Amino acid sequence: MTDLLIDNAQVRTMDAGWPLTDAVLLRGGAVVALGDAARAQVGDARRIDAGGRLVLPGFQDAHIHLLNGGIDLVETAQLYDCETLADIQGVMADHAAAQTGPMIWGAGWQCGFFGDANLTRAALDAVVPDRPCLIYDGNFHNACVNSKALQMIGVGRDTPDPLNGHIVRDAAGDATGMLHEEAINWAVARLPQTGDDVRRAGLRAGMAWANRHGITGVIDPWILDHHAQIYSQGDLTLRVAGACLVTAADTVESMLTRLRAYRAAHGGRDFHLNAAKFFLDGGLENRTAALLAPYADAQGGNAPLMFSQDQIDAMFTALDAERFQIHVHCIGDAATRAALDGFQAARDANGDWPSLHQIAHCQMVDPADFARFAALGVMANLQPLWACNDPIIPDDTMAMIGEARAPHTYAFRSLIDAGAPYCINSDWAVTTLNPFEIIGTAVTREPARARGVAEPFFPEQRMTVEEAVLGYTTHAAAACWRGHYSGAIKPGYSADLIVLDRDIFNVNPYAIAETRVLLTLFKGREVYRAETFPS
Repeated sequence: MTDLLIDNAQVRTMDAGWPLTDAVLLRGGAVVALGDAARAQVGDARRIDAGGRLVLPGFQDAHIHLLNGGIDLVETAQLYDCETLADIQGVMADHAAAQTGPMIWGAGWQCGFFGDANLTRAALDAVVPDRPCLIYDGNFHNACVNSKALQMIGVGRDTPDPLNGHIVRDAAGDATGMLHEEAINWAVARLPQTGDDVRRAGLRAGMAWANRHGITGVIDPWILDHHAQIYSQGDLTLRVAGACLVTAADTVESMLTRLRAYRAAHGGRDFHLNAAKFFLDGGLENRTAALLAPYADAQGGNAPLMFSQDQIDAMFTALDAERFQIHVHCIGDAATRAALDGFQAARDANGDWPSLHQIAHCQMVDPADFARFAALGVMANLQPLWACNDPIIPDDTMAMIGEARAPHTYAFRSLIDAGAPYCINSDWAVTTLNPFEIIGTAVTREPARARGVAEPFFPEQRMTVEEAVLGYTTHAAAACWRGHYSGAIKPGYSADLIVLDRDIFNVNPYAIAETRVLLTLFKGREVYRAETFPS
């Protein structure tokens, strides 16, 4: 492989020992030298003149549904911009007319516009009457199906709710078509499945989209059999770590048997399965987030944890003992506390080791629990794009949280100041995977200007640009268990680099979201180049 020198660059290595340099030499997929030492060894290396532009380590997204999101690009109607039922029906009608397969998929309707009260099977029957159809909301915690799908699933008036799921019914007891949480997975298992050819095309599409945005490594936090199969067969243009789904129907024995087999079969550097994924609660939008105190709006009430504390303690302890990483979905503060209690039980039983177990989302964290992240070595896996007021989509969740708890919502500054390990990422396809829109919101606590203007969302919780970039590079690499060979630009590390069109450390914070990647290298191989960047 020809050596490659990137010269005339502003290289931020994210290595505290040598934070800035102007050149980097790549050989055999690795960084071999920096600065003058790189130029001294250049020989007949190919040279890229970066034109003084910013060069960073490739970004790593430590919570992204890469394969699922890629499949959505290939076969799923995009409903993210729909504001009325007529909008949804128009998109789905056009999509169904263009699809020849046995199943029609859509994703992205927003809970601020749609929900149990106004989205039912009748709306889908009007435009997709002849094939089963399922459309996910933007969070993928709710879905609506048409009558054909309900018939195929076998839902009747006496069909019980699946464990940790809910089938919404009308006053007569008939299913409306709306499904919550685990009822969705239960239904999908009974509907026509996406073929492996589409899945492989989805992986290619997802990787290309990620590379275009400077991403060279990920954690996919929801691995099932077909994910493992497709990832292991793919010609990967980024690294994938995976967290295998554990449900409340599992026992400790069934969980360990499955995860041991996954880890034994997939232990490579570019694709490894090393973690377990738990959903301890759902989301505020469908009132399945588990809170320490009841919901603050007029409806009130609360939601239970999806696992008992005894289950959590036993499963976490067993996984930790066998050196699996644990990756936990927590929206409500009760779910976060239950996860931290489980990690404490595991540490008490097994001792301390550098697991970087993770709590994803951290939407609500009780202040009494901020310091526990650092004390237990638990990584806060954060999605800053959600930490803003949306100028377009109505949001009732703050009324559910209430004024007393509101300042502790997406309290990233508080967690960082309390010493919590952290990384930041996207949760694509729930949101954009564009790291620069996400960094921009982390820094401003406001939406990207292209979306509109809104009041800052608890601006005292802002992050710095440096903190955000660390969250996407060295911290994210550590979260993925590959911080010893990626996440920084230093000799011996993987040659995963990106060239940007602007210096995000020295621009107006509102311009960060408009940043474009000009070049992405993975192991020294070009996986994305903008047409405007000279070869």
